[in-house]
Amino acid sequence: MAKVADIGSKRLINLAPDAWVKWVTQRPEVVAKEILGSEFHWISRETDVLVKAYSANHGDFLVLNELQLRYTTQMPLRMRAYAALAQERYRLPTYPVLINILPPPSTLNIVNSYEQEFLGLRAIQDYRVINLWEIDAEIVFEQSLPSLLPFVPILRGGGEVSVVQRALQTLRADAQLNELESLLAFFASFVLDTPLVQQIMRWDMAVLRESPWYEEIEQRGIQLGLQQGVQRQLVRVLRRRFGEIPHEVEARLESESVEKLENLMDSAIAVNSLEEFIRSLSA
Repeated sequence: MAKVADIGSKRLINLAPDAWVKWVTQRPEVVAKEILGSEFHWISRETDVLVKAYSANHGDFLVLNELQLRYTTQMPLRMRAYAALAQERYRLPTYPVLINILPPPSTLNIVNSYEQEFLGLRAIQDYRVINLWEIDAEIVFEQSLPSLLPFVPILRGGGEVSVVQRALQTLRADAQLNELESLLAFFASFVLDTPLVQQIMRWDMAVLRESPWYEEIEQRGIQLGLQQGVQRQLVRVLRRRFGEIPHEVEARLESESVEKLENLMDSAIAVNSLEEFIRSLSA
């Protein structure tokens, strides 16, 4: 069975560190020198990877990579903290990069800086944001980015069976990469039917459970299942009471939390018209 580090962020980036730092900095002259420890006294994170890089124009510097399954409102403060800790420990300029794997709810705005002003003093930390769902899948093959192969199905244009199979063939052609097949299978299940995924590739849950993202992946699946179940029930109640429901109303419900949907269920039962229910959406 693979160890956590084998299919974690450090393992992925270490597959081709030069290609990775060129991609995240968008500077072709940058090269990776070594992957450094990201343990800062009491803080150690599986999804944090520090790479010592070099360019002729800027000398040695750090590339701080934070791979986040999905963006949260705590990320700006976290990026500020990790960038400062890394710079303090290694005494090198730091280039922080946040890589978001899955899109957050539409109501959540992704920002690329932390800013705070308190008693006339300001704290500012900029960082680069890369949203994987906005990245063209073809880049992975064109730029030889093996670190991104497991994520191909959720990249732009990567959800086609032929593209997923191309990623799979690339993984299987290299003994160093084929252990990532389970992770590729998991992300393929977001865009393809599970029986089809199981048909075209191995689905080793024992290996996937060793991934540092597995617990968060599992929690996301449970939460998503609850949200979808309550949403379907709410739409059913509305249709029985008021007939057809406008598409924009259903789309709005898709972004609501389980708690909000449960409250709206009470409204759906109590209101006298669909218009009254729609007004309650903004309450």
